[in-house]
Amino acid sequence: MKKLISLITSIFFLAFFSSSAFSAGDEEAIKKLSSFKKTGIDVVADVIEQDTKFRRNIEKNILPNIKMPAGFKIEIFAVAPDARHMAVSRNKGTVWIGTRKTRVWQATDRDMDNVADTVERFAPNIKFDIPNGPCYSADGHLYIAERNRVLWFPAAEYFMESPDTVAIPIINQGELIPEAEESYNHTGRVCAIGPDNKLYVSMGQPFNVSPPDKQKLYNEVGIGGMISFNRFPGDLDRKTVATGIRNSGGHAFNPKDGKLWFTDNQVDGMGDETPPGELNKMPKMGMWYGHPYYGGGNVRTDDYKNEQIPSDLASRYVKPQVEMKAHAADLGMMFYNADMFPKKYDNAIFSAQHGSWNAVVPRGAQVMVTYLDDKGNAKKTEPFMTGCMTERGTYICRPVDVQQYIDGSILVSDDKAGAVYRITYASAD
Repeated sequence: MKKLISLITSIFFLAFFSSSAFSAGDEEAIKKLSSFKKTGIDVVADVIEQDTKFRRNIEKNILPNIKMPAGFKIEIFAVAPDARHMAVSRNKGTVWIGTRKTRVWQATDRDMDNVADTVERFAPNIKFDIPNGPCYSADGHLYIAERNRVLWFPAAEYFMESPDTVAIPIINQGELIPEAEESYNHTGRVCAIGPDNKLYVSMGQPFNVSPPDKQKLYNEVGIGGMISFNRFPGDLDRKTVATGIRNSGGHAFNPKDGKLWFTDNQVDGMGDETPPGELNKMPKMGMWYGHPYYGGGNVRTDDYKNEQIPSDLASRYVKPQVEMKAHAADLGMMFYNADMFPKKYDNAIFSAQHGSWNAVVPRGAQVMVTYLDDKGNAKKTEPFMTGCMTERGTYICRPVDVQQYIDGSILVSDDKAGAVYRITYASAD
């Protein structure tokens, strides 16, 4: 561990002292943490009690309503308020859980019974700003994408028991997007590590349909698109790898062919049943996915329906692999590559539908599964986990993200109840 500390300090110390733009209120703390110094901040991390009446009410009022294929079972992995996107560690059975507020939770299975024993606030000395998007690398590095910053935690597992943990900005506060473009809308970033060892971050644009005068800036910066950059400080090598994405809430790389897939949320206000939500695949980087000319699928937006699509965009247009039910709010996704589930689920995509905020007829609030063919394209999509809506259309749970746990089960976060569920498979008999 001393070698890791020495290496990180010697390589990156100067890089972080050359910049003064950090999240408001934690500049000094970040400087100290990035150079392995104590912050001196007297803070007691929030601890979320697990054995409570609230947990038992979830087990009584929500879980019995959940329906899945025969042989599957659902239980609570952790109670975690406002649980959004997740990142799963390698060694400790820890799951970092982002929120759209100011907290990141670390839920840890300490006795290895596949249920979290402790849920605590991660890195409490840092002032997070919508830390929705954690992701974790195969070599043990945690990244958290905020509204307008990306932080690197090079030894999160090692320092997780302390309020002081090494925290280094890869993209400083105010540099992920121009500060003038900061918004309260579509700010839940997600991230993933690509086969090229770079970080990929999706950045929703803040409008229902982004206006013409924003297109040039957004395409350059990657707002309403996706960017890639080096995951260690130095030459950032930032690139915009996709445009025309209204608001992606989940993306993942296919482990078999390295292709990047992502969900996208469609334009509101065009009717309950149109336009469709999307599950997309990138055949190569630099493609365009339709917004703002398309609201979802091939449905033109009212704002641009009389506008001719520029030839440069049209030549790079990629249709969605799957058109999902309109306004189901498709968010987090993953590829299943473990051994617990039946073979039919090998390399299938599990994706969460959060459910509509404004449809007259409620929909979504379920987990979908998409099977791929031999060429790596979608061949069939169907519900996998349902039951998050009552017969009257009231949401009792709202799935946000799906991630594979260390034992081959899958985890589903729910920001309505504030919980993470674990789904296992035993036998259909």
